[in-house]
This record gives sequence, structure tokens and C-alpha cells, in this order.
Amino acid sequence: MAENTWVNSQITDAVTQTNVKLLGDAPAESIGMLYQMLAQSTGLSMQNLVAAQQHKNSIDSAVTTQGVNLLFTIDTATSGVATNGIFTGNSVAEQMSALKASLAMFKNPPAGPYPS
Repeated sequence: MAENTWVNSQITDAVTQTNVKLLGDAPAESIGMLYQMLAQSTGLSMQNLVAAQQHKNSIDSAVTTQGVNLLFTIDTATSGVATNGIFTGNSVAEQMSALKASLAMFKNPPAGPYPS
């Protein structure tokens, strides 16, 4: 209990107890506020990640759609002529064809007068 002064001792006790309570509660309240801010910022970052993933999926879908659309709009006659032009007179394609034929001969040799 406080000493008797010109202020009532019950008033000084009440003020002292209030100050002690405020000073005692301050660390717990500040940690609680810190945890709430941390939880809010973590939740907001998760929401941003989900939104970014949804936007990426939308862009991927648009790119896939455009690619399929491009494949379906290519003129088949033009692609056939281009493919024929690539394979005729192309020495690499002719060499590949010759190698393929020689490999086929090793797998299935022609019937002939070979010693057994």
C-alpha cells in the first residue's frame, strides 16, 4: 500500500496497479499483433501465388489454342509440295534411304548360292 500523501492512497494504488498491468500486458499484446500481421502477410502471399498460377494457366491455354489453330490453318497442299521438295534432290534423304535399304538386306538376305 502507498504512503499517505496529500493524494488519497487508494487512488495512488489504483494508478500504480493500472501502470503495472499496462506494462505487463504490453509484450504479450505486441507479440499477438506481430503474429496477426505475420498471418495476414502469409495469407496474402498465398493468395498472390494462386492468382499468378491461374494467370499462367490462362496464358498457357491461350498459347496452346493459338498453336492448334495455326496447325489447323496450314494449307495441306502447300505442306505436301514443301515436303516433296525437301525429300527430292536432298542428298541426306537419299543417303538415309540407301542406309535403310542396306540394313534391310542384312536382316533379310536375298536367297542365293551362299555356303551354309
